Amino acid sequence: MPDTPPVSIKLVADRAGVSPATVSNVLNNKASVSPVFADRVRRAVEELGYVADGAASRLRSGKHSLAGVVVPDLTNPVFSAFVSTLERAARQDGFDLLVVSCDNAADQEADRLRSIRSWRPAGLIVIPCDGAVAARLPPGAYPPVVVADRIPDDPRFDLVAVDNAAAAGAVAAHLAAQGHRSCLVAGSTLRISNVRERWEGAKAAAGPMAIQLIESGLDPAIIRQHLRARLLDGPPPEALFTLDHVTTLVAYQLLADLGVALPRDMGFASFDEAEWMRLVTPPITAVRQPMEDMAEAAWRQLMRRIEGQKGAPSLLRMTCAVEIRGSTPRRRSGPRTAAA
Repeated sequence: MPDTPPVSIKLVADRAGVSPATVSNVLNNKASVSPVFADRVRRAVEELGYVADGAASRLRSGKHSLAGVVVPDLTNPVFSAFVSTLERAARQDGFDLLVVSCDNAADQEADRLRSIRSWRPAGLIVIPCDGAVAARLPPGAYPPVVVADRIPDDPRFDLVAVDNAAAAGAVAAHLAAQGHRSCLVAGSTLRISNVRERWEGAKAAAGPMAIQLIESGLDPAIIRQHLRARLLDGPPPEALFTLDHVTTLVAYQLLADLGVALPRDMGFASFDEAEWMRLVTPPITAVRQPMEDMAEAAWRQLMRRIEGQKGAPSLLRMTCAVEIRGSTPRRRSGPRTAAA
């Protein structure tokens, strides 16, 4: 289908036999236009299929009704739940939301942060790839930014996150209390502040349980490769604790492929909860982050900044819920080696 140029306001004005200013007044519901001219303009708009340029209209009026959101990966249900809640909150306050993702890549995040500024949003909420988000903001004037979920290296940002260490520590303590003598903790990379905090919390609460970390990466194929090599290299751990949703999903599929029965052969727990974890047998012990509450708190703080609130950065850490389910009780009858 051939491309057609967008219908301009001048073309609408020519069709209606009025000036472009009159068209603008009708589209903006100005009372100064006579009903006859207003009807002619509306008919021309309908006949031509004219669509107003919202970004240009905001620039002309000086009004800000657009906010931006940058997330690492929209396919992750944790982030999609966050964005869905933000969209509802923004709509209630009369804002449109521009949502972009960056495929967990720092260079793509920097590109998104540059390009999104051209839309002139009133403010921005960012779940960054890692803590170095400040270095990726373009120089010059930038709208208010609220960082969520992942902790930035720069303390000048407003932050809404969870107490990662406490939640991961609760899982590790539970695994130890169940009698698991060893635990493999698998997470993407310690460069991500959340993963780092979760590992530190699990390590501190492990007690007599031997605990080991494997940084499995961000790509599912690489995660599977690293986990498989570790599980087949000597005696497998008695429990596996994964620190993010992607690692959890890959690990669960890998354990099934290796013939590892949960929890008979190995205890299994996840930091990020997703709906499927409640539906499988046995259901998966998981940390449930309050993503909806985090999104609402981040939006409220952004609105305060948009409305001109000054002062020190706002720091909010929320408590996670640990859902203990059937994948973690220790029911081993004897040592087992994972099948090839």
